[in-house]
Amino acid sequence: MARPIARWGVLLGLGAVWWWAVLRLAFAPGAGVLEGAVAAGGWGLSLLPVHCVPKARAAGAVGAGRWRTAWRAAGVTTASPLRRSDAGSGPS
Repeated sequence: MARPIARWGVLLGLGAVWWWAVLRLAFAPGAGVLEGAVAAGGWGLSLLPVHCVPKARAAGAVGAGRWRTAWRAAGVTTASPLRRSDAGSGPS
């Protein structure tokens, strides 16, 4: 029982610090780097639960070797090798 209460306490505390930073940035003329870092960090963390999914479970995820296989199957050639600097400009 104490574990969920502690977790909620930490979450509420961090949320209060984030709101303090955002409101201070918006309304206080002396807001600085600390408030900006807290506000940006909190905003960035809010994106994680929505966008972080293991690639194996993500809908529409592309396999690691898919592009390599498609590139080889299409018969795409590689670039010509570079000429050596002492090779000259061609037949003389």
